[in-house]
Amino acid sequence: MSSNTYECGSVKPLSELFKLLAEPNRLKILCSLGLECRPVSDVVEATSLSQTNVSFHLRLLREAHLVRAERRGPFIYYCLYDPSLLAILDQMRKWLEAHEATMGEESIRRAK
Repeated sequence: MSSNTYECGSVKPLSELFKLLAEPNRLKILCSLGLECRPVSDVVEATSLSQTNVSFHLRLLREAHLVRAERRGPFIYYCLYDPSLLAILDQMRKWLEAHEATMGEESIRRAK
């Protein structure tokens, strides 16, 4: 392998993760959790999504081990498995903002 090539390892798991995160509502939910555990009602309020929609996406995020559920009395709270995920998402947002200035939003949309 050339020294100019970066080894990402198996790209399939990374591709599956990006597919999961490609849904904007899932990103909203992850960001709304922040660094604290929150009940579904807080996530619904923070995202303006329906309770059914939030529950559906939380299930998928839980199955992917991005969030975990904790029972606290009669309520279930959701937390990020690893809070460093927020830093990674923020870093990607900053990268995109920096490149939008040079590429333009239209170029990014066409690349989809």
